[in-house]
Amino acid sequence: MRSTLNSEVVRFLIAGGSAAAINWLARILLSFVLPFEAALLVAYVIGMAAGFWLYRRFVFRGAGAGSVRGQLAVFVAVNAVGAGVVLAVSAGLVTGLGALVPGVPLALAEALGHGVGIAVGAVSNYLGHRLLTFSTRSGEPQTL
Repeated sequence: MRSTLNSEVVRFLIAGGSAAAINWLARILLSFVLPFEAALLVAYVIGMAAGFWLYRRFVFRGAGAGSVRGQLAVFVAVNAVGAGVVLAVSAGLVTGLGALVPGVPLALAEALGHGVGIAVGAVSNYLGHRLLTFSTRSGEPQTL
């Protein structure tokens, strides 16, 4: 069981890292046309779509037989919490870096803040998806 959990965590980190990279790069591009917070949230949705497919296909394979509609609803709810975490951490770090390091370029502060925010949000997302979204028992949450 321990080996299976370790393998799942590694697959989650790879899939989640890929979705996070899509999210991060999309936010950078969107920042050319949207304010930081709006770009962050739109990019989060783009990364979330990639993440749903990657997690369902490669990470939580035993849950593939579950209802896509049901999993998607829980996935969105778990990610709504994650989006709040990412937004709060990212905005806080952008503000903090600006105060601690006067003259830091805003684009750099936003890139760093967003990257750390994604990393912090990954922990809550993994737990939520493992226990709720992609539970292998229909209707029952998984235990760690």
